[in-house]
Amino acid sequence: MTVPFVGPETLVRQRGKSFAARIGANESGFGPSPKVIEAVRAAAGELWMYADPENFALKQAFAAHLGLQPAQIAVGGGIDGLLGLTVRLFAQAGDAVVTSLGAYPTFNFHVAGFGARLLTAPYRDDREDLEALAVAAKRENAAIVYLANPDNPMGSWHDAAAVKAFVEAIPARTLVVLDEAYGETAPEGALPPSTWSRPNLLRFRTLSKAFGLAGLRVGYVFGPPELVGAYDKVRNHFGMSRIAEPAALAALADRDWLDSVIGRIGAARSRIAGMAARHGLASLPSATNFIAIDCGRDGAFAKKVLDGLIARDIFVRKPAAPILDRTIRISVGPEAEMDRLEEAFGPALAAARAA
Repeated sequence: MTVPFVGPETLVRQRGKSFAARIGANESGFGPSPKVIEAVRAAAGELWMYADPENFALKQAFAAHLGLQPAQIAVGGGIDGLLGLTVRLFAQAGDAVVTSLGAYPTFNFHVAGFGARLLTAPYRDDREDLEALAVAAKRENAAIVYLANPDNPMGSWHDAAAVKAFVEAIPARTLVVLDEAYGETAPEGALPPSTWSRPNLLRFRTLSKAFGLAGLRVGYVFGPPELVGAYDKVRNHFGMSRIAEPAALAALADRDWLDSVIGRIGAARSRIAGMAARHGLASLPSATNFIAIDCGRDGAFAKKVLDGLIARDIFVRKPAAPILDRTIRISVGPEAEMDRLEEAFGPALAAARAA
């Protein structure tokens, strides 16, 4: 397999019809700030120009957002693009790279593509197992160890103290990749302060989730200048679009919109959890913009529930790794899409139980 996810567009083409609710890709159906839309419209006439190859304004804005210096920031085409550059920079062919079994698969694809050797540690209690990851990194003399906090696909998280202890337990020769794509939706105390750093730590964030800019691909990495500066050796210096820059600046500046979206995400998570409970299912606590619902049996049964929802025009996804595959993963969305989910969920579950 060389495609990490089957996109909703592919399913629409296969089915010959659209979805009533697009709640499977962890996008923000609440959309970007209206100020972002204004900024994009204002910049549309500048599309004939390349973006600033130094990403000066973006790096300044991200640095101010985090309380860091611009030299501690690198910008790229979403976290996915930055992860590819990271593996290229810090893992040689044959090097061991450690991650969790079932964690975000795009990272694994980059590891395979650059010829490194992927090793996985199983989840424990539906969370990435920090102790097992550290043991594997030490045992294998790993070049990189990957941790997402909060986690995709389970939505689980570790508190900042546990994350800091994990990073400090990793040998200095191993780079820690800390993926904080869902940092804005995490509870207080889940993320170490942005100013906390270690010589072998890189932290990754994005505007694709809570900020609602998934289609513009704006991500950033921060850490020690000597690590971050290495991205200039391999990055596409014209990789950011002319539209992405003003959109990102407007998104960062509109804190009121971000706060309102985070509130709506929390409300939708509660609604999905309540829906699951009414049908006798448990949902996992989530620090993200999605919820994993435990379908109560095995992966084959969860797949039947998933297929039943898709047949009823609800786009959702599910994990594939053992144990995790007993769940389906539902992204939050606007009330109209949550309404359609509630209409479809009971019949889809009943059909799966009857099959």
